[in-house]
Amino acid sequence: MIPDQCSFCKGILKQGKTEFIVKINQEIVVIKDIPAYICDRCHESYFPPDSSRKIDHILESVRSGPVYGRPLAAIEVSMQ
Repeated sequence: MIPDQCSFCKGILKQGKTEFIVKINQEIVVIKDIPAYICDRCHESYFPPDSSRKIDHILESVRSGPVYGRPLAAIEVSMQ
């Protein structure tokens, strides 16, 4: 089923691409150019099943061993 309305703000969803960022252990993983439906108001992303499966596959690869990718500069700030 293709969503047409945002669950949060009721904005209109349009096809586009986004990124997914997650921290696994001490590493930050950024997956770019993911096909998604993106809200035109709040920019919430909704992943179709195929995109979700690919994200899961990439994250499982990261958890099971080293994954080779381009290193990124990052800044980590604590609010404590």
